[in-house]
Amino acid sequence: MKKLLILLLLPLSLFASLNIAVTYPYIGALTKEIGGEHVDVEVLAKGNWDPHFVVPRPSLITKVRNADALIMNGAQLEIGWLPPLIRRAGNNKVTPNASSFLNLAQHIELINKPNSVDRSGGDIHPDGNPHFHLNPANVITLAEVIKDFLTKLDASNSEIYNTNLLSFKEKWEKKLLEWQTKMESKKGLKVIQFHDNLAYFNKAYGLNNLATIEPLPGIPPSSKHTIELIKLIKEQKPCCILHDVYHSTKTAEFIQEKTGIKIILMPHDISALDSIEDLTSLFDYLTGAMQ
Repeated sequence: MKKLLILLLLPLSLFASLNIAVTYPYIGALTKEIGGEHVDVEVLAKGNWDPHFVVPRPSLITKVRNADALIMNGAQLEIGWLPPLIRRAGNNKVTPNASSFLNLAQHIELINKPNSVDRSGGDIHPDGNPHFHLNPANVITLAEVIKDFLTKLDASNSEIYNTNLLSFKEKWEKKLLEWQTKMESKKGLKVIQFHDNLAYFNKAYGLNNLATIEPLPGIPPSSKHTIELIKLIKEQKPCCILHDVYHSTKTAEFIQEKTGIKIILMPHDISALDSIEDLTSLFDYLTGAMQ
């Protein structure tokens, strides 16, 4: 009875979990990995959606309105859909100038930064390529950043967050060695993509992306560009087309018909395919698909 009375007198904040809204599934998985039972995670975008285009539905507005904090990918990947959600939610905790707002891109060295930005270059990202989580080595940096963020929000559980981080890093570093071994023989391999969302993956494992089916980022393939691509494939003989799951494969299939090149679906996030249940299975798949 005495113990029950003590529990009733304790502040409710000691039992409350942080309600964290995150933009993509991979961020949700990392946040849950580090936060454990001390965080509740609300993922805004589904893994099989095009990450550039998310409809700001009322249900998503509610998730942002009720959040204690928000973690975004950044590098303008969410530029078309997250700002309207934040405005409509009216939650000061999730505005970009708040201490409870985290932009992961600010903690990663971005690649493919354009020399100039205008509409003639298509839908380019002025800060650099935003798909940095697809280099699995970057995932450790992201986990560290999220640990620091959660500690700042909830210092009372800092030891738990640090322990969870160390446990995750130990497991992840073993997988990094495994994936490196699997991909060692693929170094220098020539590939084609639909959209350059695998830039960090390709750089990590030494794959050479010759071209994209999109003539420019966000621009649908034209007949002229497709014919030029068929000619390039016949000359350079890349191994395959690495195709995302959210664009139509119609043009890739036409190119395959003309050249015989293999098409490999490459998921970009958790749940992008039914078999991708977590971050480990994402990279197990990506490195396995290249075998």
